[in-house]
Amino acid sequence: MQCTVCGGQEFSSRAILWQGLIDEWQISRAEADYIDRQQGEQCTACGANLRSIALAEAILSCLGTPGTLREAAAVTAGRELRILELNEAGTLTSTLQGFSGYQFGKYPEVDMHALPYADGTFDLVIHSDTLEHVPNPVHGLKECRRVLRAGGALCFTVPIIVGRMTRDRTGLPKSFHGDAATATDDLIVQTEFGADAWTFMMEAGFRRVTTHAVQYPAATAFAAFNS
Repeated sequence: MQCTVCGGQEFSSRAILWQGLIDEWQISRAEADYIDRQQGEQCTACGANLRSIALAEAILSCLGTPGTLREAAAVTAGRELRILELNEAGTLTSTLQGFSGYQFGKYPEVDMHALPYADGTFDLVIHSDTLEHVPNPVHGLKECRRVLRAGGALCFTVPIIVGRMTRDRTGLPKSFHGDAATATDDLIVQTEFGADAWTFMMEAGFRRVTTHAVQYPAATAFAAFNS
């Protein structure tokens, strides 16, 4: 395996999930193992984990450039390309900042239900493991589509349990990604995404969606095209 962010080929692993979250999500041991890989297996050169590597692959497919994401930033220098990153996309932020026309919107200060940007502003909108915290994910995706120009694309990841369908956590005990003692309600998991995650993009009005998997089922990223 090669890192699509920097080209590195050496990886390290560490466990990420804790028993409380495993119980809340009713995750099997096999599911916990691949989620740990998704979040905790990372390139030793740049620190990108598998979900960031999958997201970088999705972004590269939209840019139509070969090589790594770092190389793409250099290749597209000076090109009129407007990129919006909503929340830090794992360790990709420092690389994305190398693209001309880059803009950052911090979640939850920037509300995905009402993005403070004009219609058709961006060529790419990027977010990673953020949509699951948005109360109405379809509306959030519609907002992402609204601020994309015609022909633009949304690239993102969400945690996915591939062997089940999506579950709305309304009415269930609060579940957080991170320490519940310090997390705010903006970090409550609203949606547990499953194998039907792609349908949310179609409901939001996107007509074409591509899936980018790294070490399936460990990491999956989507590219949704506004065409």
